[in-house]
Amino acid sequence: MAQTPYEVIGVKPDASPDDIRKAYRKLAKQLHPDLNPGKPEAEARFKTVTAAYDLLSDADKRARYDRGELDESGAERPRYSYRPQAEGAQGWKYGPQGEMDGADLDDLFAMFGSGGGPMGGARRGRGQGFAQDFKLPGGDRLYTLTVDFVEAAAGAKKRLSLAPDNWLDVTIPPGLDDGQVLRLKGKGDPGIGAGPPGDALIEVHVAPHPFFRREGDNIVVELPISLAEAVLGGRVTVPTVTGPVAMTIPKGSDSGAQLRLRGKGISRRGGSAGDQIVTLRVVIGDSGDAELAAFLEGWAVKHPTDPRRGMAP
Repeated sequence: MAQTPYEVIGVKPDASPDDIRKAYRKLAKQLHPDLNPGKPEAEARFKTVTAAYDLLSDADKRARYDRGELDESGAERPRYSYRPQAEGAQGWKYGPQGEMDGADLDDLFAMFGSGGGPMGGARRGRGQGFAQDFKLPGGDRLYTLTVDFVEAAAGAKKRLSLAPDNWLDVTIPPGLDDGQVLRLKGKGDPGIGAGPPGDALIEVHVAPHPFFRREGDNIVVELPISLAEAVLGGRVTVPTVTGPVAMTIPKGSDSGAQLRLRGKGISRRGGSAGDQIVTLRVVIGDSGDAELAAFLEGWAVKHPTDPRRGMAP
């Protein structure tokens, strides 16, 4: 039975990214072909360890492997529906996975020989081909970004500030869910040697709205209307995530009645839009209106009604 990447590196499945990096660094120093001339088994073992580290140092790949979506080589298993998750505060969340500091790089590239830059000073001759082929993918950078409800519903362009004069431009797709993770290819840490750069993983949180609320692909809003509008009906203006629209209130509308604005809900890219559900809330207004009170006193006598009929125990 094939070893798991955790067994190859020599760590437990719940090991931290820092523990994984330290374990890999230790094995890399022991197994590097330049330190084991004439030992092909050491080179093979080194490649196996590097492949395992490539899988475990990538937060997304590691999570997918733990869920059974990737095999030990990092290849896709039969696909399952998933959504990567991440944790942390606003902005840069925590240190890049698999990143090596300057001392780590100095130690690692010292294996290639002495000289100028890490790769430029690599020793020629024995191990030359392996040194030229050496590559280590860059780690992913993990961030969080908070967007407005309307931006998440309708889509937007946002700029995530990393540091002065350093930012990422992020496209928020229409219909984005709270907690969804966006991937920006190649925007993570640079690779080592010929390794490709990592990605930027951005977990997006949707801020609550004062009156909009989301239910699936529908948007729910409570709309205050006057007593006259409820009794007589009429045209009113209703806010939506794409701008205000006109809506007709039927005569004799009760508080709590629901009206539907079709296609004014969440619009996902490549799919149909949901609806906006408008719940009416009758607002009487100034309760000290003597004229209204006098009218209702006479009207109620002539039109007795019991709206609570049927509620008796």
